[in-house]
Amino acid sequence: MADHVDHVLEQWAQRRPDLDVSPMAVIGRLQRLSLLVGSELRRTFAAHDLDAASFDVLATLRRSEAPHRLTPAELMRSAMVTSGAITQRLDRLEARGLVTRTPSESDGRSVLVSLTDEGQDLIDRALPDHIATENRLLAALSPAQRAAVADTLRDVLESLGDTGH
Repeated sequence: MADHVDHVLEQWAQRRPDLDVSPMAVIGRLQRLSLLVGSELRRTFAAHDLDAASFDVLATLRRSEAPHRLTPAELMRSAMVTSGAITQRLDRLEARGLVTRTPSESDGRSVLVSLTDEGQDLIDRALPDHIATENRLLAALSPAQRAAVADTLRDVLESLGDTGH
């Protein structure tokens, strides 16, 4: 059995046999997986009237310590986006009544972002569907294969400086 990337590699082997195109076997598959996975996740998020960015913020708040409050800077680090992007996300979520922003009692210059009851209810409904989608996407892999892939991808991420928080 062969996939699209195998076809691409075969073409390069014929056209440029002088080049080692083996990195394309991994990177090409990662890119294709990203597109396929992203499409499926968007469908799941849309079923809950969410997009990936909104899900990310709500999920980040939900998995934080009770009472599920973080500063915009903490959310920004978790989402790896700019301050402008996090502000837009928070504006949209606040307008929908899913989060609130309140001044920090310990630092008057800072605000805390909190899940509302409605926001917590929404993420608690969406999360099981999200996990089910991920399980469906990984159904071809045994638990041991999933663990091996996760370990290998962690190694690559760490080698590129993506460590810790």
